[in-house]
Amino acid sequence: MDIKSVIFILLGSTFGFKLRFFLKDRLKKKRIYNLDYSAIANILASLFLGFFIALRPINKNFYLFFYIGFLGCLSTFSSFIYNIFDLIKKRKYLILIFYYLEVLLLSFLFFFVGYFILQIFKS
Repeated sequence: MDIKSVIFILLGSTFGFKLRFFLKDRLKKKRIYNLDYSAIANILASLFLGFFIALRPINKNFYLFFYIGFLGCLSTFSSFIYNIFDLIKKRKYLILIFYYLEVLLLSFLFFFVGYFILQIFKS
């Protein structure tokens, strides 16, 4: 990997990181329907991924900046796993099932929404 590629990834990850912590600060102690900020960040990243896939970019630099850097830092898989672990540790199995399904289903739904919105505008 050359230095130019690393710079694109670093720039994208900086913006993804900034947006993730902006969400954390804005949603501190607030929940939207039972979702914490990490779930919202994952759902938002899925929406952006839907946009990205619909664009079908062929530019390597855009791919490195947006897909690897930005979405890699915005999505919070480790936080998602930690939340699941914490619910298991607290023996809140029913909440765990609902949380897991909510995040996965909403992320998948928002991926499709992003994809189809961009398909409509591209037509």
